[in-house]
Amino acid sequence: MKSKNLKIIVPKGEAFAYETDYDLPKMHQQLLCVGKRGSGKSVAVVNLIKKMNYDIIILISPTAKSNATLLSMLDIDLDNCYDDLEDLTIMEQIKSKMELEAEEYDNYHRKMREYKEFLKHANNNDFHLIDDESIDKFMDDYHVIQQPKHKYNGRRPKICCLFDDCLGSQLFSKGIRKLNNWCILHRHLFPVEECGAGALGCSNFFLTQTYTINSGGISKAIRNNCTSLIIFKTKSHKEYKQIEEELAGEIGSDTFLKVYDYAVDGEHNFLFVDLHPKNHQTKFRKNFEEYIDIDKL
Repeated sequence: MKSKNLKIIVPKGEAFAYETDYDLPKMHQQLLCVGKRGSGKSVAVVNLIKKMNYDIIILISPTAKSNATLLSMLDIDLDNCYDDLEDLTIMEQIKSKMELEAEEYDNYHRKMREYKEFLKHANNNDFHLIDDESIDKFMDDYHVIQQPKHKYNGRRPKICCLFDDCLGSQLFSKGIRKLNNWCILHRHLFPVEECGAGALGCSNFFLTQTYTINSGGISKAIRNNCTSLIIFKTKSHKEYKQIEEELAGEIGSDTFLKVYDYAVDGEHNFLFVDLHPKNHQTKFRKNFEEYIDIDKL
């Protein structure tokens, strides 16, 4: 006998609210990319960010404004570059700026509701139902009707933060609580009221040379909230075991080692682990393009 009253009801809507192309991971992402210097971290992450088509890319790095490669390849606005990682107000600054994007989105959709009402009365010649404020808002000096505009044509802008070379900084040590909170809430950042409400959210990409360090590194809270990882070959047995411990649960240590060895074989190759794959995808890939068939290893 089953109790109907205690049946779990799954809420409508998706945790990953933005559609992505067939072979791309879901959005929003929280990705951790681990590899030694020169392994190809920047190239891998830049390529993924480009393919995900983010509208706003925020770079947090001590070399943010001098990293010509990242700035040019991703077309990052210098106003969205933060290079003073001793400033513990960085995340608040970014939050305030992106909340303006949410406000702009809401304002546009409010104006569109008013515009449609204005247009309905104008088309029916019911000008007595239109107030002077609406006329000033939607008609120019030549009495031409002007539709509200939005730089993203009414859709929610896709936002991401790229953290590069931040290990040991104040942001990753004294400011780690704020950063942890940012990462835990990343899908719920920058709430909006219009079109079903929700939030714009923010994807986070972390480039790091080590998976864990005692202080000033990627915290467990950040790692536990990752949606995907890029793992380059490591010569550190200790680091490998830490990675294995956190990722090998479903397939076991022996199988994970086979997957890892296969994926990182060759120069600049990496293991891509998608922790929330789409229905047609497996969790493990060699680079982004090759799905790994565990049964054939």
